[in-house]
Amino acid sequence: MVHSSLSIESILAPELALCGVPGTSKKRILETIAERVAQHYPELEENQIFNNLVARERLGSTGIGQGIAIPHCRLEDCKRVVGALLTLDEPINFDAIDSEPVDLLFVLLVPQNATSEHLELLSQLAEKFNDRGLCRRLRQCQDSQELYDLIVASEKASP
Repeated sequence: MVHSSLSIESILAPELALCGVPGTSKKRILETIAERVAQHYPELEENQIFNNLVARERLGSTGIGQGIAIPHCRLEDCKRVVGALLTLDEPINFDAIDSEPVDLLFVLLVPQNATSEHLELLSQLAEKFNDRGLCRRLRQCQDSQELYDLIVASEKASP
């Protein structure tokens, strides 16, 4: 299998690995994500990120099951793939396919003219989060640095 040149390490800034985020609802979490991404990437517009993520969720929940969601959308002003990793302090209802509440999210924002490379990345992420051991360790992280280090290390460990 050919892996794309995009890696989690190349798209995830340490500042966007967020541990124990308080979230009361899906909408609130998507707002938090938009806010934090816009803080880190000032060229991206907070409202646009939020609206695009919400619009994508309306097409069908990005909750892939087992407490995991991969919210994603295309963004007009986005020049590169941007990732964010969050663990929530309390699982929230995310309309996931298995109806389980979600407490682990990987967010993917891609340029408007996203290519097959981006779809490849999405499937790689889904594959990675199939690893229950990894998900358990991510959920046990006590702080953002630990969360970031673990997800980056997990990528180097896989063949």
